[in-house]
Amino acid sequence: METIMWAIITLILGVGAGVGVMIFANYAKGNEAQRKADKLIEEAKKEAEKQKRDRLLELKEESFKLKQDTDKIVKEKKDELKENETRLQQRENSLDKRDEILQKREQALDEKEQNLSVSQKEIQVKKEKMDELLKEEMTRLEDIAKFTKERAHDLIMKRCEEEMSREIADFVKEKEREAKLTANESAKNIIVESMQRYAEDVVQEQTVSTITLPNDEMKGRLIGREGRNIRTIEAVTGVDLIIDDTPEAIVISSFDPLRREIAKITIETLIKDGRIHPARIEEVYDRVCKDMNNKITELGNEACYALGVTKVDPELVNLIGKLHFRTSYGQNALQHAKEVGELCGLMASELGENVILAKRAGLLHDIGKSIDFEVEGSHVELGVDIAKRYHEDDVVINAIASHHGDTDATSVISVLVSVADTLSAARPGARNDSLDNYIKRLEQLEEIGNSFEGVEKTYAMQAGREVRVMVKPDEVDDTMSYKIARDMKQKIENEMQYPGTIKIVVIRESRAQEEAK
Repeated sequence: METIMWAIITLILGVGAGVGVMIFANYAKGNEAQRKADKLIEEAKKEAEKQKRDRLLELKEESFKLKQDTDKIVKEKKDELKENETRLQQRENSLDKRDEILQKREQALDEKEQNLSVSQKEIQVKKEKMDELLKEEMTRLEDIAKFTKERAHDLIMKRCEEEMSREIADFVKEKEREAKLTANESAKNIIVESMQRYAEDVVQEQTVSTITLPNDEMKGRLIGREGRNIRTIEAVTGVDLIIDDTPEAIVISSFDPLRREIAKITIETLIKDGRIHPARIEEVYDRVCKDMNNKITELGNEACYALGVTKVDPELVNLIGKLHFRTSYGQNALQHAKEVGELCGLMASELGENVILAKRAGLLHDIGKSIDFEVEGSHVELGVDIAKRYHEDDVVINAIASHHGDTDATSVISVLVSVADTLSAARPGARNDSLDNYIKRLEQLEEIGNSFEGVEKTYAMQAGREVRVMVKPDEVDDTMSYKIARDMKQKIENEMQYPGTIKIVVIRESRAQEEAK
């Protein structure tokens, strides 16, 4: 029993000792953790103090640098202000000196003005005295000569007019001789050389086109049932289709070369295809129109490339290409424009002018003809509007406006365009001219020549390129014959339109005739 009691007591003591040991161990561990925590807090405080001191040092350094920079800027501004003050002071001193000089000059001018005023009064008095003396002298002269001043003036002016008219005619005659020795020869050389360097075939355009058919049966297919095919073709293309007894051929008639060409290609395509009915005709016509637009653009690009003209608006290129389907007296308008551009470039190179600008002006001088069938107005006015719309050079615009003499030429290139236009139109075979126009031009030339006083008879010769004027020798002398030739030249230039040049020859012949018996 005692053993059990001791065992229980021992167990209780052991448990108490274990609990005590555990409590002590836990307390010891808590103190160690507290010490570590205190140590960490202390170290953190030290680190914070260190960072605080470092940050304060950095702030002090930055503040010192900012102060130095600020002081430097303030110093520079002060120096700059000081320089400005010095400069302003110097300027002020200069202005003061200038003001002083101006005041002295003003005083001198005032003195001169006073002196001039006094002199003017003296001159006025002398002038009045001179006028009085002149009036007295004139009155005495009129009394002596028994002639009034107005009558003497009229007689003198009439005599001067007669003498000056002859002197002017002699002067013009002499200057024309001098000019012919130099300018005429130089101009001929330039023009002839330019024409020799430019060679182009004669262009011949007609108002009809002929299409060859594989057989006469095709005529019936083109006409269609009750004529529906031919009516559709004429309505869609805008041309007249002539189908007659000519074997294996039909004729397309139209004054518009573009429509005629489109109609020709459309009909040829229909013939090759074999399907000919209204719907197919419209389909082929639409496709040919698109292809023709591409061809027009290609023609415009080829013309620009041939002349070396660059930076041309695409729409303007299209208008240039349309000139291929326009004619003037049978001459292809695009070929004519290329000729004029080439001739302008050649003559401009001889004269030292801008060759590219001259070619551009020559190429575009008839650009109004590309739309003159569609828009009201002359091709000159339309061409000027087109050139302005596409921002062409002022020289090009003036060349277009002046190439038919509607406007004065303001540059050498404008004159060259006019000359080249005349050369291209006047060369043999370039244009066709109707008999009526030819006869009217000859009659107008003879009427102009006969309208001058002292002219006996006028003859138009060499297809209107030369006019011979026979004058009455007893009424017109040699000097006046030159005046008649010059006046006639001006009248022809003002009243007529003609290709090339017209030579005027005034003939004065005196004959002494006797009859021996």
